[in-house]
Amino acid sequence: MSDSRRKDSAPNRKSAVRQAPRQNSPVLMSSFYAANLFPATSSSGHSRDFALIAAVMATDPFHSFMPQALEQARQAADAGEVPVGAVIVHQGAIIGRGYNLTRTDNDPSSHAEIVAIRQACRALKTDRLEDCDLWVTLEPCTMCAGVIAHARIKRLYYGAADPKGGAVDSGVHFFAAATCHHAPEVYAGFEEVEAANLLQDFFKNRRA
Repeated sequence: MSDSRRKDSAPNRKSAVRQAPRQNSPVLMSSFYAANLFPATSSSGHSRDFALIAAVMATDPFHSFMPQALEQARQAADAGEVPVGAVIVHQGAIIGRGYNLTRTDNDPSSHAEIVAIRQACRALKTDRLEDCDLWVTLEPCTMCAGVIAHARIKRLYYGAADPKGGAVDSGVHFFAAATCHHAPEVYAGFEEVEAANLLQDFFKNRRA
């Protein structure tokens, strides 16, 4: 591929997470606060910006699949796994579900996102999920971000930030790297508080 073609096909690297001036759609923004979907500050300490988030939320119809991802995370906790859950959505239907299975499967690659992506690829009989959205309760790590890029996921929605292990809005900022060949649209903070509480309670109980 020529340098010019590579440059033209590369996604915008300025910011992986959707941000814009906080000035549009005040009614919708108020509903975010009321539903506790988007706290004013993310768990990684970043200020929330709402215009682009409001734009995607305003699509008709728009439906959040974070409750289903949270249910997967609760199943992980019940199984003694770190409570992270994910679902893959295609044309409004869930085609892949997953939660952490690293201990159950003795497999360090069995993160929630990868389990869900494998199931979705089998459902569609393809390795490309170009028209699919991934909903996950925790900011993906570097390994999962790489798989998301290879699967060509269209949109990524995640709940709690992960300052220590995350690779989207934290750490290596994988989707903003020049070596990332595909970057999904990213929307962060969906039901962030509940997602974070599941993790905090899990580790608190383990230390008790």
